[in-house]
Amino acid sequence: MTAQHGYYLEDLSIGMTAEFSKTVTEDNITLFAEISGDHNPVHMDEAFAKTTLFQTRIAHGLLSASFISRVLGVQLPGPGAIYLKQNLTFLAPVKIGNTVKAVVTITAIDPEKRRVTLDTQALVGDTPVIKGEAMVMVDRRA
Repeated sequence: MTAQHGYYLEDLSIGMTAEFSKTVTEDNITLFAEISGDHNPVHMDEAFAKTTLFQTRIAHGLLSASFISRVLGVQLPGPGAIYLKQNLTFLAPVKIGNTVKAVVTITAIDPEKRRVTLDTQALVGDTPVIKGEAMVMVDRRA
């Protein structure tokens, strides 16, 4: 693995795992809203958010999911991998100040199609906030 290229298909094995942690700030939520255009008041307006079941502002679910994308694109398999598919189930809210840990683990490798399937999850402490599965395409060695 180099800065310019992640793991090659031949370097991967079932059970390999990688993780990334990030503390979510108010600025992260504001910037994500600007980039995505999602200005839902549950993310942006504390007075509104207090009237919801969350009782406070929460981060966009896809903001937390983007930490999974970060692991796939930077660490495992890393640069050069092509994100093909992702399913997500959102299980709990992420609040300002929470540290989200994204964890990916290889569960299957299809050498013929160069496809790698990974279990994906995001946790706040021991609490799962997202669970899912991703599929990426990975280069073979030349």
